[in-house]
Amino acid sequence: MLAPKKVKHRKAHKGRVGSQTIRGSKVSFGDFALQAIEAGKLDSRQIEAGRIAMTRHIKRGGKVWIRVFPDKPITKKPAETRMGSGKGGLDKWVAPVRAGRVIFELQGVNEDLAREAFALAGAKMPFKVRMIRRADNVWEV
Repeated sequence: MLAPKKVKHRKAHKGRVGSQTIRGSKVSFGDFALQAIEAGKLDSRQIEAGRIAMTRHIKRGGKVWIRVFPDKPITKKPAETRMGSGKGGLDKWVAPVRAGRVIFELQGVNEDLAREAFALAGAKMPFKVRMIRRADNVWEV
């Protein structure tokens, strides 16, 4: 699973995920992309599950790019612990994803296979996603 090798601060504030993104919203590397419609936090396990689902469906035929990286630490206190005694320990790494952000890109497969692969990967995501093409670089219905 994806995780940073080294971070400046072990524990981070919770923060809020913004609404719309400008950066990372276009298809840059492949022919097709999976784009987030809603904002949310994408866990490193969810990224890996989506990647595995796509690569298995395309039978390792095309090339897959992962366009998000989980670099935000999420902490959690143990169950049945009393209040106080500081912030909890590291639980997982997440990538804050705004609406419009490209999560995966795919190249070397036809459009029907890409659509099926993205449907499988989209089922693993905690928010709504859609497929976009490189040709038009616009939101697709």
